Amino acid sequence: MFRRLGGQARSPHRPLIRRRGLSSIWMSRSSSVRTVPPRDTAGSVLTMYKRAMCAGLAGMLAISLLSSPAAATGAHSGLRQALQRLTEDNDVPGALAQIHNAHGDTVITSGVADVETKRPVPTDSRFRIGSKTKTFVATVTLQLVGDGRIELDAPVERYLPGLVGPDITVRQLLQHTSGLPDYLPLLDPADILAHRYDHWNAADLVTLALQRPAEFPPGTDWSYSNTNYLIVGMIIEKVTGNTFGTEIRNRILRPLRLNATSVPDDALDIPGPHPSGYLKTGDGLLDITRHNPSVAGASGGMISSASDLNRFYDALLHGRLLRPAELKEMMTTRPLDGPGGAAYGLGLMSTPLPCGGLLWGHAGDTLGFRTSGGATLDGRQVTVMTNLYRIDGVRNADLDAVVTTALCENR
Repeated sequence: MFRRLGGQARSPHRPLIRRRGLSSIWMSRSSSVRTVPPRDTAGSVLTMYKRAMCAGLAGMLAISLLSSPAAATGAHSGLRQALQRLTEDNDVPGALAQIHNAHGDTVITSGVADVETKRPVPTDSRFRIGSKTKTFVATVTLQLVGDGRIELDAPVERYLPGLVGPDITVRQLLQHTSGLPDYLPLLDPADILAHRYDHWNAADLVTLALQRPAEFPPGTDWSYSNTNYLIVGMIIEKVTGNTFGTEIRNRILRPLRLNATSVPDDALDIPGPHPSGYLKTGDGLLDITRHNPSVAGASGGMISSASDLNRFYDALLHGRLLRPAELKEMMTTRPLDGPGGAAYGLGLMSTPLPCGGLLWGHAGDTLGFRTSGGATLDGRQVTVMTNLYRIDGVRNADLDAVVTTALCENR
């Protein structure tokens, strides 16, 4: 049994995890680690992660940006002020925003990449992108749909017999309407930290989730579940004979020359220039930059840069990755509960902007980093990143203000 923080019973799944050597993307290597993050009275750290992620999706933009001396005057004054409020009021160590519009590209940074050395955030930073990975995985899946190798409304049973039964379709996995429970809240943060350099097996994590009852009958409701995308990654592997990472590299990264983007598999480090990633706990900041991201896998294990993400979303919306029929399927959304008018398609989300139009993208939270942004059909793109994940969540109102300002200022 997992030892739940706060003295709960140990889970019967612990032998499975130890045998497989599972480990997490939300873990770090740090000589100062002596305690695991405290358990909130409302649930585990990973339950809080799920809640924060859903809140960020409902408001879409779980993101963070900051300002740099290079942009101290001139354009983007409102953005700089919004970023300053974000860092000062939320104690974010550092952040970066890259905006593309009719005036070109602008990179704005603020704060520090490392709280010990105080080095600045690199303007070409790479970082863990969390659930933005889902848009890449959905794109590969829809390419395979276009190739006739996957059928959106076929049951998962066709590709992975005996896994989830005949009633759940590929489309329902991609749109989070399957009803499958999320595996993340079932993991104990203590075990995650203890096995942070080990490999996590996607099939084992799916098995863990499937031991819980479904949240609702397939297709009758919406609930964000990372289990869905682990299964999609398994379908890609079954259909192509390659890992989902290999397919992303061959079908997206190389054609678009996204050289700062990677699917790290079991690699512990972030390649290239990057800030440290932190978790804010009751004891302060915990450096969790270095860990094995296979615990997130196809649901959130990738690394990228702001420049690459902007190019990816722009290429996606403008038909450079999908045929019109498949892009239409991806952009066919269902409304989410809550204010703001956000809606979820197939690995892609839309959010109305106060200055007109929709932002198409995805939030990306993972311990150590928060990333969001996307692109508009009229050619604007924004990616924002902070190198802090808070158990209680950075205030979404501040994040929304930063994103809105980035896209709508001077329009």
